[in-house]
Amino acid sequence: MEKENWTQPEKLWNPMFISVFVCSIAFNMSAQMSNSMLSLYAKSTGAPADQIGTLMSMFALTALIFRFIAGPAMNAYNRKNLLQMAMALFGTAYLGFSFSPKLAEITGINVITIMKAFRLLQGIGNAFGNACLLTIVADCMPKESFSSGMGIFALAQSVAQAIGPTVGKRLSNAFGYNTTYILTSLMMFTSIFLVAFIVKVPNRGTGKMVINLNNMIAKEALIPALIVFLVSFGFTSINAFFLVYAEERGIEGATWYFTVNALALMLTKPLVGKLNDKYGFVKIAIPACRLTGISLILIGLSTRLWHLLAVAVINSFGYGAVQPALQSMCMKSVPTSRRGSASSTNYIALDSATLLGPAVCGYVASVLGYVPAMWLVMAVPVFIAIVCVLAFRGRLDQIETDFAANKMN
Repeated sequence: MEKENWTQPEKLWNPMFISVFVCSIAFNMSAQMSNSMLSLYAKSTGAPADQIGTLMSMFALTALIFRFIAGPAMNAYNRKNLLQMAMALFGTAYLGFSFSPKLAEITGINVITIMKAFRLLQGIGNAFGNACLLTIVADCMPKESFSSGMGIFALAQSVAQAIGPTVGKRLSNAFGYNTTYILTSLMMFTSIFLVAFIVKVPNRGTGKMVINLNNMIAKEALIPALIVFLVSFGFTSINAFFLVYAEERGIEGATWYFTVNALALMLTKPLVGKLNDKYGFVKIAIPACRLTGISLILIGLSTRLWHLLAVAVINSFGYGAVQPALQSMCMKSVPTSRRGSASSTNYIALDSATLLGPAVCGYVASVLGYVPAMWLVMAVPVFIAIVCVLAFRGRLDQIETDFAANKMN
C-alpha cells in the first residue's frame, strides 16, 4: 500500500488497530513472564542485591545504544520485519537464561555474568519491539481518538501484565526456572508468526537508512521524553524489586499485585485516554504523576497483601494513566514521516530510566536493606516530573494545538 493511497481510518476499532493490538499482547506476554521472575531466579543462584539490580537494568544498556539505530531503521525499512527480528532475539535470550547454570559449569564463568550477557541480547530486541508496535499503531487511529486509542493500545501490555507474572511464578514453582524459560522462549518464537496477521499499513519507509542525530532523536519530543524518564525512573524499581521486597517482608501472594494493577488499568487507561482527548495532557499528567509517587511510598509502608493490592489500584491511576499519555505526546509532536524517530526517543528515555532506576534502587537496598526508605528514594524523581510539567506547560499545550490543527502531517 503506497503512501499516496493511504487514508487515516475513521474508526478506532478497525482491522489494522486490532491486528497490532493482538501482536502487542503476544509480544509482551513472554516479556512479563520473564521479567517478573528474573530477579527471583538470580537470587536463587546466590546473587547479591546490587548484582540483581544490575542484571535487571542491564538489557537497557544495549537497548539504549540500539535505539539510536532503531529510529532511522524504522523510518527506512519494513517495521513488521524489524518486529519479527526483535521477537527472535527475545526468544534466544530466554533460552540463554534457561541454560545459564549449565553454561556456567562448562565455561567456569559466574552464572550471573552469563545471565547478564543474555540480558544484553534481550536489550537489542527491546530496542525494536515495542517501538515498532507504537510506530505502526500510530498510523491506525483517527486523530480525534488519538490519545484514547493510545490508552486502549497500552491495554495490551496490561493484559500481559495481568497474566504474565502470575503464570510465570506458578510455572516456575511447578517446573523450575529453567523449564519455564524454555516455555517462555517457545511462546516468543511462536508469536513471530502472529506478526504476519498485521494488516498492511502505509509504507512510510524511505528504503535507505540515514544515521544522523536528527533521524535518531526527535528534538520535538524531548520535553515529553524527559518526563517519561523521570516518572519511569521510579516506576521501574517495582518490576525489579517488588517481589524480592515482598518476600523479604514476609508478604505472601505478592504476584496478585500485578493482576489487580492490570485489571484496574483496563478501566483507567481507556478512561484517562478519553479525558486526555477532552481536557489535554497537562490536566491529566499532574495528578497522575502525584499518584505514581504516592504509590511508591505506600509500597514501602505496606505490611499485608491487601495493602499492596490497594496500592496496585492507586498506581493504575498514576503511572498507568500518565504513561500512554506521554507516548501520545511524543507521537503528536512530529510529522508522520518522523514517527519512527519519535517512538525511538520515547523509548530512549524509558530505557535510560530502566538502566539507572533499578541500579540505584539495588544500591540503596544493598546499603539500607529492603526497607521502606528505598521506595521513598525512588519516588523523588516522580515528583520532579510534576515540576517539569508545570515548567514546560506552554510547549506541551502547543504540541496538542499543532496536532489538532493538522500542522503535524
